[in-house]
Amino acid sequence: MSEDALPGERPKLQRELLVNLGLLVAAALSLAIGTALLVGLLEPHYAALALVALVLADVGVVFLFGQHLLARLVLRPLAALNAAAEELAAGQLAVRAPPAETRDFTELAERFNRMTEQLLDVQSQLIRTEKLATIGRFAAGVAHEIGNPLSAIGTYVDVLAGRGTDAEVCASLRREIDRIDRIVRGMLAYARPEDERVGPVDLVPLVRGVRDLLGRQGALTELDVTLQCDAEVPLVRGNAHALEQVVVNLLLNAADATAVQERGPRRVVVGVTPWRYRAVDPVRRRRSDPAGAAPPPERTLGRRPWRQDIAPGTPGVLLYVADSGPGIPVADCERVFDPFYTTKPPGRGTGLGLAVVQRSVHEMGGVVWVGGAREGGAAFKVFLPAAEGERPA
Repeated sequence: MSEDALPGERPKLQRELLVNLGLLVAAALSLAIGTALLVGLLEPHYAALALVALVLADVGVVFLFGQHLLARLVLRPLAALNAAAEELAAGQLAVRAPPAETRDFTELAERFNRMTEQLLDVQSQLIRTEKLATIGRFAAGVAHEIGNPLSAIGTYVDVLAGRGTDAEVCASLRREIDRIDRIVRGMLAYARPEDERVGPVDLVPLVRGVRDLLGRQGALTELDVTLQCDAEVPLVRGNAHALEQVVVNLLLNAADATAVQERGPRRVVVGVTPWRYRAVDPVRRRRSDPAGAAPPPERTLGRRPWRQDIAPGTPGVLLYVADSGPGIPVADCERVFDPFYTTKPPGRGTGLGLAVVQRSVHEMGGVVWVGGAREGGAAFKVFLPAAEGERPA
């Protein structure tokens, strides 16, 4: 049987054993009947020898066939599971248990692999929590040690400007001071989020408002931004200001990504659609896809963060921002949400934008992950559970 077959298409272990044992019993009975007929035709001396030889042959066939059947259906799948567990224990985290010939061991292998994924994700969450605590302590010290001297330097720059110092020099000093201030504020925003009011939020007008705001500010110049918002989208439970910052960060990142693409129009697609949380992110059909045509495949770049407190099938909303930029290397997909990690050139980013996005979404009970976009670049996706029985304030 093909290893690509679905678990439901594979035979049950019990059925395989019973069928093969039934065939073996039928063969043994046929051999016994043949032996009885043959013995009746031979002389007593030869009949006894023939009977002993046929019995030994029957036992040998049963033993060899049973050993092969047991090894193929039971021992080999168990050995494969044991080998996968040993390699995982040795640090080979990419190893997964292979499917078996029967449905029972294939489902066991899938549960083993799902458990491995969940344990790895829990480990990643623990590491991120430890990073958050470390950055919190570091940011508090930085804010105390740098904040006051930075304010004093800003005052001295104003004094120098008032005394006729070169305006270009003063402007450069203010620009660098503002840059340091943004880094410190970003660290504090990531490490010590404010305890803001959480309530039902409608993502569709929120996304439209952010797009219009950034457009008026000129941040989306020469950028083709397409909104794909479904008509009936459930409310999510979150903080409107924090969600606005999430959309702002994702849109600005998409704009920066398309700014370095080599050819073609700079395109960004922003979508809001009802969605149910699931372990596998299948290819979805967008409203812009041609009728009757299969949607283009989307590349999976990294493992989607998993949350133990969100059950599969939980209703909610999927927010996605896809761009036509150069995309994210597979090796960087697990790191783009780490604080201070950035793929932008020096001076273009602090590496805190996506870290703040992940922290904000996690605080609101959701998850964020990155995949490959049909437009050719990266697609950042945010899932937020629906706010049941609530309406916007």
